[in-house]
Amino acid sequence: MPIRSWMFVPGDSERKLAKATSLGADVVIVDLEDAVAPQAKEGARATTREWLESQRSVANKDGGPQIWVRINPLDTPLWQYDVEAALPGKPDGIMVPKAEGPEKLRRLVSVLYELEPRNGTTPGTTQLLPIVSETPVAANAIADYGRADHELPRLSGLTWGAEDLSAAIGASRKRDESGRWTDLFRMVRSQTLLAAHAAGVAAIDTLHADFRDEEGLKRVARESYQDGFSGMMAIHPAQVPIINEAFSPSEEELAEAQAIVDLFADNPGVGALQLDGKMVDQPHLEQARKLLANANAG
Repeated sequence: MPIRSWMFVPGDSERKLAKATSLGADVVIVDLEDAVAPQAKEGARATTREWLESQRSVANKDGGPQIWVRINPLDTPLWQYDVEAALPGKPDGIMVPKAEGPEKLRRLVSVLYELEPRNGTTPGTTQLLPIVSETPVAANAIADYGRADHELPRLSGLTWGAEDLSAAIGASRKRDESGRWTDLFRMVRSQTLLAAHAAGVAAIDTLHADFRDEEGLKRVARESYQDGFSGMMAIHPAQVPIINEAFSPSEEELAEAQAIVDLFADNPGVGALQLDGKMVDQPHLEQARKLLANANAG
């Protein structure tokens, strides 16, 4: 299944968790970090564990969304308590905030290997999605995820965020007057995209913070899809259908991709051909095949 929308749900809200799997998101992220106040962390773990255990079989049986958990940062003592609470519910993956390079994730990987068999999960199946940009150290290490010598087991994708990084460096703005990312954040976003593709994993774009700005989200999400991201974060249920539509190829795109594939199939051994007055070559063919494969996976 294509994974387009990643919807955050607070781990301490029974009301919101009760609706989480019906929102249409491809992934539900139960948040134990930013959405939960410090004094509510312990209770959130208990609520999350109970909800995961009750929902897991239902979600799998009905073809529902994947279920992930965002833990607290690895430089705090909280993350291991989060993982211990989540693993009995067999989450599909763990989102790691403030991830400062692949080497810093290896302790988490070791803990997962210890806990999975104890909780009836096949070792190695719990995936990881690091948020790779939230501190200056993390942002400087983004390229490491795409290098072969830093290959990280369980890595499902890479994503980034602007809020924590802007606070860390004292930036008073993240976007310019036209609503576009400023140079620093545009650079971080581009590095995340490139590193994800170099590592062969999903590139997930950051959230659109103004959840009332549906027109802005439509533009941002479609541009993200066109730039090469495969999905995007959501913080409000109203954002989910917009993201899902933006990251789904149109009928025209699918028709053009099929036409390119058919054209080369009819002309074996030819490197470049003409389609509707435009030259198409092997990169176009590869892109068309990927587009059709992803569409068929849904």
